[in-house]
Amino acid sequence: MFWIVLERNKRFEGVRRWQRLRDRSTFRNSLIMSRLNEVGVAAFDLRSASLHLSQYIETSNSYQNTKTLLHFYDPIVVIVTSNKLAPDGMVGVLELVDRFYSSARKVIMARGCFDDTKGTMLVRSLAAGEPSALGLDTYYKQYYLCLAAAAATIKWTEAEKGVIVTSHSLTVTFNGSFDHVNIDATSIQNLEIIEPLHSNLWGKSNKKRSLFHMLKTTRTIGGGRLLRANLLQPLKDIETINARLDCLVVLRLAAGAPGVAPRSSADRGVSGSGCSRSDKTESLSLKSEDELMSNEEVFFGLTQVLRKFPKETDRVLCHFCFKPKKITNEMLAVDNAKKCQLLISSVILLKTALEALPLLSKVLKNAKSFLLVNIFKSICENGKYDSIRKRIGEVIDEEVLHARVPFVARTQQCFAVKAGIDGLLDVARRSFCDTSEAIHNLANKYREDFQLPNLKIPFNSRQGFYFSIPFKDVKGKLQGKFIQVLKRGNNMHCSSLELASLNVRNNSAAAECFLRTELCLEALVDTIREDVAVLTLLAEALCLLDMIVNSFAHTVSTKPVDMYSRPAFTDDGPLAIDGGRHPILESLHADFIPNNTFLSEASNVLIVMGPNMSGKSTYLQQVCLIVILAQIGCYIPARFASLRVVDRIFTRMGTGDNIESNSSTFMTEMKETAFVIQNVSSKSLIVMDELGRATSSSDGFAVAWSCCEHLLSLKAYTIFATHMENLAEMETIYPNVKILHFHVAVKNNRLDFKFELEDGPKHIPHYGLMLAGVAGLPSSVIETAKQITMRITEKEMRRTEVNCIQHNSIQMLYRAAQRLICLKHSNQDEHAIREALQDLKESYINGSL
Repeated sequence: MFWIVLERNKRFEGVRRWQRLRDRSTFRNSLIMSRLNEVGVAAFDLRSASLHLSQYIETSNSYQNTKTLLHFYDPIVVIVTSNKLAPDGMVGVLELVDRFYSSARKVIMARGCFDDTKGTMLVRSLAAGEPSALGLDTYYKQYYLCLAAAAATIKWTEAEKGVIVTSHSLTVTFNGSFDHVNIDATSIQNLEIIEPLHSNLWGKSNKKRSLFHMLKTTRTIGGGRLLRANLLQPLKDIETINARLDCLVVLRLAAGAPGVAPRSSADRGVSGSGCSRSDKTESLSLKSEDELMSNEEVFFGLTQVLRKFPKETDRVLCHFCFKPKKITNEMLAVDNAKKCQLLISSVILLKTALEALPLLSKVLKNAKSFLLVNIFKSICENGKYDSIRKRIGEVIDEEVLHARVPFVARTQQCFAVKAGIDGLLDVARRSFCDTSEAIHNLANKYREDFQLPNLKIPFNSRQGFYFSIPFKDVKGKLQGKFIQVLKRGNNMHCSSLELASLNVRNNSAAAECFLRTELCLEALVDTIREDVAVLTLLAEALCLLDMIVNSFAHTVSTKPVDMYSRPAFTDDGPLAIDGGRHPILESLHADFIPNNTFLSEASNVLIVMGPNMSGKSTYLQQVCLIVILAQIGCYIPARFASLRVVDRIFTRMGTGDNIESNSSTFMTEMKETAFVIQNVSSKSLIVMDELGRATSSSDGFAVAWSCCEHLLSLKAYTIFATHMENLAEMETIYPNVKILHFHVAVKNNRLDFKFELEDGPKHIPHYGLMLAGVAGLPSSVIETAKQITMRITEKEMRRTEVNCIQHNSIQMLYRAAQRLICLKHSNQDEHAIREALQDLKESYINGSL
């Protein structure tokens, strides 16, 4: 992990000092990046006494998200840890700062200044709001990077400026990156984006229970990481999302089936077109799938070519970004064999990747899409790759290729350099060959002497060569020559003193080969590092191609053409889903029941009611997953969808106490709800499941009602699931509340769950008492409970009727506004819109709206 602290210094002179102070930023920023490309940013603004914390995954090797933040804050002072303490990943960001902010002054700070524990304590003591509202009790592990950055920023500001920040004086907010949706850690777990909620019940082999593993058909490690980052941070830019969706349209049409469902008058014309060029690599990656789906030759050609590139290509290519200390004769005395072996393996892998580029060039030669043409021009026509390949060919034997079998890979590494370049290397190779041959001769000798015809001599990197003997060949006990005997399946693994001695000699010879080979490769590696930028570009392009071809295109091509459709997007329109299905559960249940969803500014709160086990929680999770799939640019499991782009997704689902924080189930609910309310934005999507059920019925109902009222006043879209039938009264008072229920039939005092969502509230009499009867409660107790609940229900129905009469006029106004919003985002012709407006007018006058 490395740390960079960015500070905006104030140097003004003369009469214009105040004007410059007014126009310049006063942010003091800290930026932290982990080895897994996760970035934490702390922005401390003295002018507004605010601390903005952000944490996100850097999805691009060009650090596009980080550059966006640096450009926004415009730092002139950079504070870093010393290079000796910084991990390798720090070099890339330091180069970024040097290139784009060369005028910045760098200051070295001690490693201890970047402490997430101290950062948590500081934020707790300095934040004006309660820690529970900030979510520190629940989310401090998720925000550990930006909290460490906050500790460094506050410490430096206090020392440099000679000030002390007053307790409980800062406004603290948690955000994601500017260009991506922010999903907190609890929501990621609740929605089963990466891992299933109950993996121990489903078993480790059932990875299809998570959205990530359902989509993870990538072939490279980098492509899988990029897919994971996209799911954790979906896109927000409509043009970029639509560019991805444009790539998938042709696949559905080429399949000869209606991939895009017909659009209603309220749904047509919502999507945009074009591609945002702000992030060149990302936007380029979006245009390619159109070409892939319309041109089968390109699609299958790329599928085959990508298999030629090793899985570790992106990681190894980035290995050349970091230069170790120069090798000297003194260093040869140190056991550096593993480092040398890694470098040799990287060069061989680079050679294998570059030799596959002509195949990629052949496939992309006639491509027409913007991304594929750009890859062809920037990579396939880039002369630097040919130059690197020729330089490698001058040193590396042409028959050497990347191998995954341990002993084959070891032999390739020993013989990587051409013969005759280094005499000592040739001597070490001879010793390696002699000891390897002696080991195999020893195995032949043992086969004959001990009558073990099936004796094998496998090899692994940890223990070297060893004997593997099937149990059926062992009659009684093994001879005393064999040592270190272990049982592995149907075989016995063992060694002998002679084999151990030969292993030592063979390893010593291989280590000498590695050391001498690295000396021979020193000049070549230095030459390769001069063009390291093109290697980074190649690694990024391969990851993008892998995600597009092997994940997105593959997923679309394997789904039934009438099951998935393309979503449309608006900036401020409704969230409308027709026939939506749960993307994970529908793969397990062929008869999954689809349901609709509609939210708009005129109806921004849905209250979903129904008995336990009727499908409410599944429905909440389904809506969120459909939105995530849509905003990563994938088709969705629905007949049609028109969505408003969301910037944050909040979930309040599940039950359970938190012993670590000494919180009961209800206290955990309240902390999570406070976090949602304190951080919600106008374009957030909020789903809450059974809020208030962990306390008394009266207090739980009061909390649920008040939270609904608060969310009603916002523009955020909220879906609230509950079995508290009293909440249905809100629809009669507030026009922007819509009540839905899951249909349940009652047969012979049994509940028949239909899992179908229907409009309006529905009272299912005594469904709780039916379950109580099944559980074995006495009939007299159940009859008494029925009489009590009937009296309560009668009072509630009378109050509901009064509210309906009292608020009918404003209800009709909101219904008319909702229809107008739908027409606003329609792409029908003028005549059809005029007819719709006339019908709306007549319905409103007649009171039938």
